[in-house]
Amino acid sequence: MYPVELSSSRLTLRELRLSDVDGLLQVYGDAEAVRHLSFTPRTKEQCAYIIDAAVADAQRENRGVYMLAVARGDRLVGAARVAVDERPHSAQIGLALRPDLWGQGLGSELVGLLLRFGFQELGLKRIWGARSPQNQASERVMLRAGMVEEGRIRRHLWTRDAWRDSIVHSILDDEWVPDSPAHKP
Repeated sequence: MYPVELSSSRLTLRELRLSDVDGLLQVYGDAEAVRHLSFTPRTKEQCAYIIDAAVADAQRENRGVYMLAVARGDRLVGAARVAVDERPHSAQIGLALRPDLWGQGLGSELVGLLLRFGFQELGLKRIWGARSPQNQASERVMLRAGMVEEGRIRRHLWTRDAWRDSIVHSILDDEWVPDSPAHKP
């Protein structure tokens, strides 16, 4: 599917653009924004590389990775990723928002957009996400979206010079309720 563009009441999920580098830096370059992610803050050059790779991936015929901008109006306020698994019925989601926007329900709105994209546009049967055990906000967002906690992957990631566990949540297409508050367009 190209180009991706889905909107909810406050957010738009769209393709990354070369002009998004400063906006992406405000997210991926912020230590607080990436505190629970698998990487340390990114530089402007690294953000430009991420965008270049996303633009190239968007042109692939059998696209497996959707690295997308999360926008409010014309401003990039976050990033989201949908990575289709080898067996194309399942995908992993990931997301990050600017910390100054936390606590406003935008995470739930964004997960709703990602689930709608995965189930309605890509025809997936299962969508899953992994979070840091310390990321309680992510836990609340995924549970609110109807995702079920499946369990802990021990020593899943080497990040910040230490092993970190991950907690996996998932939802199946027949469990998803598109008209629930977390999923409304």
